[in-house]
Order: sequence, then structure tokens, then C-alpha cells
Amino acid sequence: MKRAGILNRHLAGALAALGHGDGVLVCDAGMPIPDGPRVVDLAFRAGVPSFAEVLDGLLAELVVEGATAAEEVRDANPAAGALLDAHFPELALVPHERLKALSAGARLVVRTGEARPYANVLLRCGVFF
Repeated sequence: MKRAGILNRHLAGALAALGHGDGVLVCDAGMPIPDGPRVVDLAFRAGVPSFAEVLDGLLAELVVEGATAAEEVRDANPAAGALLDAHFPELALVPHERLKALSAGARLVVRTGEARPYANVLLRCGVFF
């Protein structure tokens, strides 16, 4: 049994299968999930687990070379906007409809229980060397 890190076997396995350039959508409970990407649904109740908890856990395990979020996040959900800005100084912002379209190309979708709007980010995996 693992001692630390991500314990969910489905998520840990999906992360291990990612490669350079692959997309990972971390999303709130209301984000439409496109057909195609592998989905690990962590949502338990409204707000559990939170977007921040899941994002922090993923960032502890992944190398991320870029991130894209909806431009609406800063006005509609200042807490999520501040969290994203803190983690990603070069955060790319696109209209929410564009983020939904881009998410169809993700290799993995991690759905949280977050119940506040626009708590979504599309991560682009990097390499550790």
C-alpha cells in the first residue's frame, strides 16, 4: 500500500500513463465532460473534494508546463482565480466556451466536487528533465 501521495488507484494509474504534452482537465462538478478522455470522478458531495485540494494534490505529482482556464474565473470565482494565478504565473485565459472545446482533447479529466463556478483548469504535462 502506498504511504503518501495520491491513494486513489484509478487516479494514480491514470497519472502514471500520462506523457509530455498530454492534457489533464481538473474541473468542478458542473463542467460538461466530453466523450473521449479517461475520467476519474472524485466528486462525493457538493464541495467535496474541493478544486483546491485536488489541484494541489495533482501538482505535487505532475510536471506541468502550461495551464489554461476560463477568463470568466477571475470575476465569477475570485478564490479560484487567485489560486490559479498563484500556481501558474503564465496562466492562459480563454472564453469558457473555448475551454470546453479544448477539453475534448484532454487525455484525462479529473472531476472534483467543487460547487463554485469556473473552477476548471486544463493542464499541459511537461517532463522532469
